[in-house]
Amino acid sequence: MTNYSPGFRRAVMRKIIVLLPLILFILCIAGNLYAQQPPPPGTRLVAPVPHVNKYKKRDTIRVNLYLVDTLMRPIPIARAYFHDRIDKEQQKADMADGKADSFLRQKETLQPFILTRAILRDVDKMQVMVENMPANGKDAAEDNQHKLQYLRALWEMMRLYNTDTDPDPFYYRKVVANMHDMLIAANENKLLPFVVANTDVITLNNGKVIFDKHPDVRAYVFTKVGQEDPMMLIKRLDEYANDSFAGEIIAVVARINPSMIFNYAQSTNPLIRTPVHRTQDPFVQAIVQIATKSRAPLKAFPFLNDIYTGRRTLAEIDALADRPDDYFQNLVRLKLENDTVTRSIYTAEMQYRTLKNYVRQMNDLHEEKDNVRFKCIDSLPPASLYFILVYGQDEIYTSSFIGTYRRMMERIKPMTGNEFLASLSYDHFRTFIRMCANYNTLSDFLGSMEDTSRTAVMTRFISNLQLGKEDDLEDAVDVADAFGSIRDSVLSDFLQKKVKENYETSYTQQSKKGMIVYSLLSMLFEGSKISNNDEGAAVASARLKLPPINKVHFRDVADDSGTVYQQVFFYGDDDGKISYESFMSEFKRKSWKVVTEKYWSVITSTSGKKVVIYANLPLKEPEDEDAQDSLGRYLAERNIHPRIIIHRGHSYHLPITLAKLTRDVKIVILGSCGGYHNLALVLDRSPDAHIVSSKQIGAMAINEPIVRALNASLVDGEDVNWITMWQDLDSYFSKRKDLHEKYDDYVPPYKNLGAIFIKAYRQMMVNL
Repeated sequence: MTNYSPGFRRAVMRKIIVLLPLILFILCIAGNLYAQQPPPPGTRLVAPVPHVNKYKKRDTIRVNLYLVDTLMRPIPIARAYFHDRIDKEQQKADMADGKADSFLRQKETLQPFILTRAILRDVDKMQVMVENMPANGKDAAEDNQHKLQYLRALWEMMRLYNTDTDPDPFYYRKVVANMHDMLIAANENKLLPFVVANTDVITLNNGKVIFDKHPDVRAYVFTKVGQEDPMMLIKRLDEYANDSFAGEIIAVVARINPSMIFNYAQSTNPLIRTPVHRTQDPFVQAIVQIATKSRAPLKAFPFLNDIYTGRRTLAEIDALADRPDDYFQNLVRLKLENDTVTRSIYTAEMQYRTLKNYVRQMNDLHEEKDNVRFKCIDSLPPASLYFILVYGQDEIYTSSFIGTYRRMMERIKPMTGNEFLASLSYDHFRTFIRMCANYNTLSDFLGSMEDTSRTAVMTRFISNLQLGKEDDLEDAVDVADAFGSIRDSVLSDFLQKKVKENYETSYTQQSKKGMIVYSLLSMLFEGSKISNNDEGAAVASARLKLPPINKVHFRDVADDSGTVYQQVFFYGDDDGKISYESFMSEFKRKSWKVVTEKYWSVITSTSGKKVVIYANLPLKEPEDEDAQDSLGRYLAERNIHPRIIIHRGHSYHLPITLAKLTRDVKIVILGSCGGYHNLALVLDRSPDAHIVSSKQIGAMAINEPIVRALNASLVDGEDVNWITMWQDLDSYFSKRKDLHEKYDDYVPPYKNLGAIFIKAYRQMMVNL
């Protein structure tokens, strides 16, 4: 501690004495200025408090009524009703976890305290705050109406909370805090500044009641939120259907999702139909015109851009819809023009017409002579044939592909293959190349062009797979799938070289997606050469860091009791009924017991390991789906989770089956539709599944021997070895020439490079 001399201390004291009057003067001025400052919102002067010195003025205490946590006066009967409603919603929230203990339980440790404080404690405080709010110049009746409105807003907030099946504590903490500040802002006539500073969906939801008396604030928040998230807001159109700003939001959404506005324009609900019809935006009016005046609105809708730009009249479009070939060729025209706003509409229509008008006709006539079978495509130009091939990929028979491909190649002359692809802007060309590889026409197609052009096309085929979002893998899967079918060693070596070059480019660019894609393609190239036996498959699996690609262990398909459960999905069309009868005939042997219930049959093995198969009855549509749903509930109630799923139906039924997949499923037999989107959807729901699929529509005569071989392994308690099974199936079908073509289109899991690629890619994305 420093010791100062007596002289120094006397000098300091003299300076303090000299400055003391000035310091006192400054403090006096500051006190007067503070006294003149307006009090914080909600502050009022309470009754004077006597001072100990009776000769001095009495002081006052400033109290912020928004912070007082006790009622200043009793709650009037008129408002007690809404307090009771809020309290009941809080009680409902409290009981959601099964206990009425003023505690909202969540899985995470800290989250229950956050949610409990927000929904129970803070809402209680806001109820008190509303009652204590200063009138701020309002008479008693007006003040009562405002407080009723604030209580209604609190009640609506609590009702919204109770509809949330998985409430996020951190989100609801923001919701409750936002409501607290909004109520104060509204009572202080500062609602618009608050909304401008807090323009988001939380403010929009909380203000649903409060904005009723503030149309300018309502218009502002709806318009701003609509600009930021129009798709979210259009789903709430009924909330603002009669407001002037509705048309602005509708016009924005029309250019993002015209199909939604088209559906609204045809709706029977006037709250969403009327504002669409009333919107004067020309693009919206073109949608309304098609929805209300076309003879066939669904057929005319893909030509929305033609109507909007005035290129064609609605009458011309309706006439076009009556001529199937002209209609399809104009869909191809739209595809090549590549209007981005309506792309999903005309693409979906093209896919539908491809299957309905062409692919299924050619498939159904597969036993007829070519002049009969391919008559439906006789007048179509090569571009139309190309899109029939790529959009028919899920159902087209091998012979239908070959016949269409040959006619396309005849009609592209004198163009070469590369010139033809360029005329199509290389649309879906990787899918086309992959299909050519699968159907052994790739060499023929590449032979239609010069060496340099051939190199350029295949370089393009393998390049730029790193572009796009991380989960955008369709092109990469097409490339991977093609690898398994390329037999030309020169082409194979060329593609391997290009894979290596693109990996190096991705490494230089530090593209995570690119490095994973091209490293996997390199491994799949090598793996496809060695995985035709168990040793090679084990090596390929290890390189890809995947479980065995060639087998499924028995323990993985059996439950804890050792029982293997399967579920088979049948549909109620004629093919489904025939398929069901054929399937059931497989189990008339003594080694199986069959019991048929109202909606399903149960097939149980009577020897060996216990295998139980549930198959819904193919009741008349839509009762077939009711049967599936009833069976699903029955299994869930008994905690039965089938690990083998078999789809027996057309491709248009497949989404229904796929929607029932779970993470427990280990084997999926589709029998059809092995395209990328279906593979990805299967693995989204069942990431460990081994997928048996076909390049074309499944056939009973192929599906049943596969299922029979599968069940034979399971009854014996053996692992499902796909390589061994497929060798046996090869021998079986080699003696049945009439079925061999269709059998060749079935892809076993260890050769399903598309599915293997997706699994390995997702695994590597997680680990990197």
